[in-house]
Amino acid sequence: MCAATTCVVAGGCAGPLSTLDPAGPASGRIATLWWVMLSGSVVIFAFVMVLLVMAWRRAPPDGGDESRALERLWVHRLGIAFPVVVLAALLVYGLVIGEALLPRASDTTVVVRAEARQWAWTFGYADAPGRRTPGVLHIPARRPVDVEITTLDVVHSFWVPRLAGKLDAIPGHVNRLRLEADAPGRYAGVSAEFNGNGYGTHAFEVVAHDPAGWKAFIERGGE
Repeated sequence: MCAATTCVVAGGCAGPLSTLDPAGPASGRIATLWWVMLSGSVVIFAFVMVLLVMAWRRAPPDGGDESRALERLWVHRLGIAFPVVVLAALLVYGLVIGEALLPRASDTTVVVRAEARQWAWTFGYADAPGRRTPGVLHIPARRPVDVEITTLDVVHSFWVPRLAGKLDAIPGHVNRLRLEADAPGRYAGVSAEFNGNGYGTHAFEVVAHDPAGWKAFIERGGE
């Protein structure tokens, strides 16, 4: 639903806030999951419509073994077995994708902190203690980044559609989200949780650096 809405808002399946224009491993898995679910839904709908037409055209007179056999086919096999098998397969696939999105320990992982408030984001860096950047999150490209998300007031939601899924910022709690950029660049982020006037402009930017740019940012604070 969110992906489809984003497609409409962004003017197609591409753009700074499009979940269907992934620029990282996590967002790529999410986009693939969306396409699989959409394709599966279309196939199921088309199949059910074909069966419905066949049932109308081939329904035998009431009574008799032929009628009971056809009833068992429609109700037991196609009405119960088919949706159970399809939905079970989609559930397993979704769980596998969801498991792959969870943060895992790695020697190359960068840890940053995202702190929300009405109506701004401030970011801190484990590799540069004391460094804080308002409104812009700096990360290295092609390295996993764990974002520790929290808030000083109400519930917000951290979302960079082209890099990862979204995760809530909850007062007094820290949630962790894994994101990664395939290439250096700038990526739009938003707070995707309605929480009062000003919510619509509660945005931020992610800047992904190449190795030299990341080193310069950590050592000298350079863009």
